[in-house]
Amino acid sequence: MIVLNSDTRLRLLQHYPMLAELPASKLDELLAQAMVMSLPSGTTVFDENQACQGFPLILSGSLRVIKAAANGRELQLYRVIPGESCILTSSCLLGHTRYQARGICEADVEMLLLPASAFHVLLESQSSFRTYVFHLFSDRLTDLMQLVSAVAFQKLDQRLAALLLTKQNPIRLTHQALADELGSAREMVSRLLKGFADQGWLLLGREHIEIIDKSALAKLAAN
Repeated sequence: MIVLNSDTRLRLLQHYPMLAELPASKLDELLAQAMVMSLPSGTTVFDENQACQGFPLILSGSLRVIKAAANGRELQLYRVIPGESCILTSSCLLGHTRYQARGICEADVEMLLLPASAFHVLLESQSSFRTYVFHLFSDRLTDLMQLVSAVAFQKLDQRLAALLLTKQNPIRLTHQALADELGSAREMVSRLLKGFADQGWLLLGREHIEIIDKSALAKLAAN
């Protein structure tokens, strides 16, 4: 952990401008309670059945929120990037419950952690912060409904094609990383990727996937 400094404060207000609406004295009081945390990629920020320690505001990097099964399979629920926060954390703080999923740093993360007491004060006293939190709930609920729909009604090859199209080309991820995002097994994803490559849609290498035919992938994803 490091002490909050002026540069961190500036970046915080750029990512979370609703905090700038606070009177200067109130903002100083809020930030005096907070800590900046630097966490390397792969760090588990929170885990299932763990009590919530505070409200995270992401300054850099990204956080994956996943649901893990007893057999080790995982399903990514959503990501949290700078300017966003974790609705699961908000839910735990509002309902005084424990986490029901796991949060893992996808890349090196720097975040500001507000204590639970500060979160509740902001929610009660600042309308723009309440609007921010409720908009996050709305957006994430839409994302999760789309995820449920995809898992329930789309075939894995369609979901994989759609996922590939969201990535920067060339894609520098392992087959396991893609499988984790889809909540599937690496072997199944590898088999589908090889099938796409055999049809001339992709070029495959070690932790390297180059999309050759975006239109074919888009057509599959849309069917």
